[in-house]
Amino acid sequence: MCVRRGGGIGWWGRLPVRVANVRWLSGYRHPRYADAAVVDRLREACVVPRPAAEAVGEVGEAIRVWPVVFHALWSSRLHVDLDQVLGEHSLITAGAGAA
Repeated sequence: MCVRRGGGIGWWGRLPVRVANVRWLSGYRHPRYADAAVVDRLREACVVPRPAAEAVGEVGEAIRVWPVVFHALWSSRLHVDLDQVLGEHSLITAGAGAA
C-alpha cells in the first residue's frame, strides 16, 4: 500500500521492532529494578558504546545486572537504538542515544 501511494516501506518496516523493544523494556519499568550503584557502574562502563553483554559481564552477575540494564534503558539512564532488535549484541551507551 505504501509503495502504491508513492512512499517507501522503510519506516513501517522498523516500527514493529521499535514497538517490540519498547514493550519488552516496559516490563522493567517498576522501581524494584532500579539499582543506583549498578547503574553508575554501567554508565561508567558504557561511556563509549559497547555490546550489552560485555558491559553486563564487566559490572557483575548477569542474573542481577540484566534487569537493571533494561530498567536503565526504559528510564533513559542508558541508551540503545530501539530500531534494532535488542539482544546481548546491542550497543548501549551512557551518552545521548537513539532511544
